[in-house]
Amino acid sequence: MTDLEAPLRRAAPALLGYAAVRALGLVVLAVWSAARGKSAHTLLTARWDALWYTRVADLGYGYEVRLPNGDVHSNLAFFPLLPWLERVVHAVSPLSYADGGLVVSLLASLAAAWGIFAVAEQVYGRRAGVCAVLLWAVLPVGIVQSMAYSESLFTALAAWSLYAVLAGRWVTAGVLALPAGLTRPVGLAVVAAVWVAAIASSGQGGTSSLRDGTSFVRDRSTAPAPGARIWPRALGMALAPLGAAGYVLWVGHRTGKGPLGYLDVQAGWRNGFDGGVAFARFVGEKFASFPSALAGVGLIVGVGLVVWLYVVGVRQGQPLPLLVYTGVVTALALCASSYFGSKPRLLMPAFPLLLPLALALARLRISRSAWVVGGVAMASAVYGAFWLNGSGPP
Repeated sequence: MTDLEAPLRRAAPALLGYAAVRALGLVVLAVWSAARGKSAHTLLTARWDALWYTRVADLGYGYEVRLPNGDVHSNLAFFPLLPWLERVVHAVSPLSYADGGLVVSLLASLAAAWGIFAVAEQVYGRRAGVCAVLLWAVLPVGIVQSMAYSESLFTALAAWSLYAVLAGRWVTAGVLALPAGLTRPVGLAVVAAVWVAAIASSGQGGTSSLRDGTSFVRDRSTAPAPGARIWPRALGMALAPLGAAGYVLWVGHRTGKGPLGYLDVQAGWRNGFDGGVAFARFVGEKFASFPSALAGVGLIVGVGLVVWLYVVGVRQGQPLPLLVYTGVVTALALCASSYFGSKPRLLMPAFPLLLPLALALARLRISRSAWVVGGVAMASAVYGAFWLNGSGPP
């Protein structure tokens, strides 16, 4: 048995379950779309952000749309790793750029599921790992995992970087954090997790995570020499921010606006970080009339659930890098000043939020867990088909 076969066999139930949930979602989407005279393939590959990524892959950067109100939507807002991979797939196959993005997303979603399993198993055990993957698969906006979007690719890189941190493999963590920073702006969350964990573990001989979420210090009598401990951590910390920093600085140079040029690009999309003021105002406006007030209540409940899950994770002793990563992802998603309908999608990479629910699900009988997951999977598939045929992910 090779080094890869053993962990793959351990993850097999999670990956098979994940593939089944995603297949269900795609079948329901295909049937729903056909009934409405729409193409499921087009919905997955050629709408919203998928179009912007395809244009970058085909024509490079420099495309922009000027709106009547003066806003400028530039494709510089979209980080380059997914378009690069779309180009690679297009170059080595007969697939279009859009279909290349779909292939990348499908493969990345499986890699993300495996990474989520690896992290959850490391912290809470194998059964919790399987449950965490299934819960990620049945998220109401889980259909995005099968779209030519960058969420699956980013989550895969983030999950495996976090796993490397938990295993004390600092160079690997930095190597994976680098492309995560080239995938989405929220790559900063992975960098923060690597840096905080590295700093917190310095001088302790390295830390590892137990399955109950606590950490322990390796026996100092068997620890390597201080220099041997320091340089992998330092190298991992040095590598982690290079992707995000490199792209942001390149955008600043291209626009001629210096290191903060990327913020101006985002401002053209009316997007920024305001601490959640605009989102709170958006929620408050929902209570101006009765039908929309129900949506306002739903938004408050949703935000409350996210905060509650984070607090439970803290109380259950989730490892520090997971808490840092989840906190940054959540803050960036909820405190962005625009695209309020995208909040659920932007929260999807924050998979450690699901660990408390995974633990609870893992404690149920297998038959009862199967019924719960099956029911939620069907509801998620129906909602995903309805959502994608309607407003969809902006």
